[in-house]
Amino acid sequence: MLTTIYPLTFEPVFRDYVWGGRNLEALFGRKLPPGIIAESWEISAHPSSPTRVDAGAWRGQTLPEIMATLGTALVGTNSAQTLARGTFPLLVKLLDANRDLSVQVHPDDEYAMAHEGGELGKTEMWYVLHARPGAELIYGLARGVTRESFCAALRENRLETQLHRLPIAPGDAIFIPAGTVHALLAGVVVAEIQQTSDVTYRVYDWGRLGANGLPRPLHIDKALEVINFEQIEPGPVEPKTLYVSEGLTHVRLVYCPQFTVERIDLAPDATYHGHCDGSTFEIWGCVAGSCQVQWSGEPVELEAIRFALFPAALGEYGLRAKRASTLLKVYVT
Repeated sequence: MLTTIYPLTFEPVFRDYVWGGRNLEALFGRKLPPGIIAESWEISAHPSSPTRVDAGAWRGQTLPEIMATLGTALVGTNSAQTLARGTFPLLVKLLDANRDLSVQVHPDDEYAMAHEGGELGKTEMWYVLHARPGAELIYGLARGVTRESFCAALRENRLETQLHRLPIAPGDAIFIPAGTVHALLAGVVVAEIQQTSDVTYRVYDWGRLGANGLPRPLHIDKALEVINFEQIEPGPVEPKTLYVSEGLTHVRLVYCPQFTVERIDLAPDATYHGHCDGSTFEIWGCVAGSCQVQWSGEPVELEAIRFALFPAALGEYGLRAKRASTLLKVYVT
C-alpha cells in the first residue's frame, strides 16, 4: 500500500471549444497541442475525459482506475456516498476565455439525477488567474429581474438587459452554486473547481455559430426550471481569515456541502504543514510561485499552474515555498 499512496499529478486533457485560445501557453507556459484550447482538465475522473497519472507507481493509470483499486484510501470516508456511485467527487479545470462563453446555468444534484441519466449536478467556483484590464464576467441577474422579465427578454432577443456584469481582477474568487446564471467573458483565465459533472444548460450564445457552421443548441426549458431568480447582483467571495503567522496567511474562500476551498499564501522558504487523516482527499494547486511537496517519500515539485491530488491515507505532509507562492487547498467535509 505504501508504494501506491503518494501525491498524484496528472497529464491534462484538453478541449477545443470555439471560445478558447492559446493563453494557457502564452501567459503560463503550458505545453499545448496545436489549435484552439479552451479547457485543460487537470484532475478528472469524468468518463468523457479521465486524466492519467504522470509519475510513480500509478503512471499511465486513469483516476477512475486508481479509485476502483484504492477506494476509501484515495477519497476518504467523507466521500463514501460518491464512492458508492463510482464517482470521484470533484473535477479541476483551467479555462481560457479568449472569447465570451455562452450564458448558462447548471442544475443541482436532485434535478440532474432525475433528468440527466443519474449524473450529478454542478456547483462550482472560479479562481481568477488572469484578467485583462476592464474584464468582467456575468454572475447572477440584474436588479429588478423576475422570471417573467427574463422570459420576455429571451423571446425578444435582449437577454443582456437581464444579466449582472461583475468586474473582476486576478485573485478574485467567484462561487457559483447550482442555479446561478453565469458566463466567463473574453480576456479571462480561471481555475475551476466543480462537482464531477458535465451538465450545462445553455441559455444564450450571442448569436454565434459553432464549428459546424450552425448555431449551438440552447436548453431553455431545462434552464428555466433550475435558475435561481433570487440571485440578484451577487459579488465575489469575501475571504475569511483562518490563520496568520510569519510567512503564512491562510484564508477560506468557499465552504459548501460539495467542497471547501482555502487559499494559502507562503513567503519564500515558508512551509505549510498538513495531515491527510483518512477523512478526505486533498487537491492542492500552486497558482503562483513554486513549491515542493514534502512527505515520507520522494519530494514532488509543484510549479504554477499545477495541481496535485493527495490521497486521504497520505498522512503528514508539508508544502515549502521555493519562492513567494499562492496555493489553493480543496477538500470535502
